[in-house]
Amino acid sequence: MSTLERPRTVGELKAAGYKVLPVREEMRKNLIAKIRSGEDIFPGIFGYEETVIPHIVNAILAGQDIIFLGERGQAKSRIIRSLISLLDEDIPSLAGTEILEDPYDPITRAGRDIIEAKGDDAELVWVPRENRYGEKLATPDITIADLIGEVDPIKVAEGRYLGDELTIHYGLIPRTNRGIFCLNELPDLAERIQVGLLNIMEERDVQIRGYRIRLPLDVFVVASANPEDYTNRGRIITPLKDRYGAQIRTHYPTRIEHEIGIMEAEHHPIPGDFKVTVPAYMKEIIAEISRLARRSPDVNQRSGVSVRASIANYESMLANALRRAVITGEEEVVPRISDLPYVVPALTGKVEFETVEEGREDQIIEKLIQGAVVAVFNRYYNLGELELVVNKFKSGAAVEVGDMSPSADYARLVASVDGLREAVDKAGAGRSPAEIAAAAEFLLEGLHLNKRLNKDKVGGKVQYRG
Repeated sequence: MSTLERPRTVGELKAAGYKVLPVREEMRKNLIAKIRSGEDIFPGIFGYEETVIPHIVNAILAGQDIIFLGERGQAKSRIIRSLISLLDEDIPSLAGTEILEDPYDPITRAGRDIIEAKGDDAELVWVPRENRYGEKLATPDITIADLIGEVDPIKVAEGRYLGDELTIHYGLIPRTNRGIFCLNELPDLAERIQVGLLNIMEERDVQIRGYRIRLPLDVFVVASANPEDYTNRGRIITPLKDRYGAQIRTHYPTRIEHEIGIMEAEHHPIPGDFKVTVPAYMKEIIAEISRLARRSPDVNQRSGVSVRASIANYESMLANALRRAVITGEEEVVPRISDLPYVVPALTGKVEFETVEEGREDQIIEKLIQGAVVAVFNRYYNLGELELVVNKFKSGAAVEVGDMSPSADYARLVASVDGLREAVDKAGAGRSPAEIAAAAEFLLEGLHLNKRLNKDKVGGKVQYRG
């Protein structure tokens, strides 16, 4: 209904036949509608279509609270925040109350007093779905007052008694009544505070300073946790864990195209006055670096290798390609193999290494980059088909490349080496000088890593020879 047609009082709401649904039924109703219409339930989430998302759908259909368990950078928070889309666009609530109230059946003393005094003339406010979501990062200093509530000394000073429900200042969870509340990194929450959540999630009794009130909150409670936290920082107490209906395990992308999709969707774009072309093999190399890091014995696998590492590496690679375009006066930004060393600072800050000698981190990352390049190169080329190129170098040819070399230099290189033009075409370079330059570097580095060419560093450049 439009803003002008919305009921403004409880009486008008009743006359309109509006039915208040519990939040779980509301989410179930909207989820079923999305499924029937074929709408994407979690847009922007890659690689979970056959694993995580079916479990989330089942939990919501079952009306179960959810805890997401997974390493950092597995889209737990994004999925939780996207649950807002399963709420109605707007809902009516009593005006003048601290928490969102069912206009027909308020749960607080203040809400009941309003209905008793005004009846069907009680005024309404319409609350958008974004205001029905609450989130708190669990930290050891969180108190029961933050989450549930506390006696307000100002209200006591105004003359109310401690036993009066109206003296209570409600915390985050009651203020998310008729909505979704998320506790991020739940194991970091002190165990005594976790105990305080037990009744909130099951019996709906709330005790504040020894004063017990019946507060049947209607809250869909979601939490996230990292398996590493169970041993390093804390744990989820068993009774609280038992109250979550579903524990859903997230994971890193299992397919390289999913990792690439995340990189493309999340990276900061290059300014629009440059034409940006990222060859498919360069995207695959960046994704492969993270995939190799997730299997490397030199990288701490308990802390994980977040997809943020892939995004940061992708941005760093593009940044150096942009710097080259600015310096050389080119309008097209195309990343090359010589841009990959510039991902080292980004990746160093995104992974934790196992115990290694001081200064070995760069060597480990360089090894990961080389492994990614050779893996992708071998998907594109069969070494047997490149013998013509290799033989040219064996006969004495040598070439010099660098991350700041103009793209035009590579056109002459490709023309001078037999078989190189055809090999570059196979990488999908097209006719753009910048794309030809990128493909030429990919080809040369791939042959070097397959031990068909030698490679020497000469100043700030690299020389390939037979």
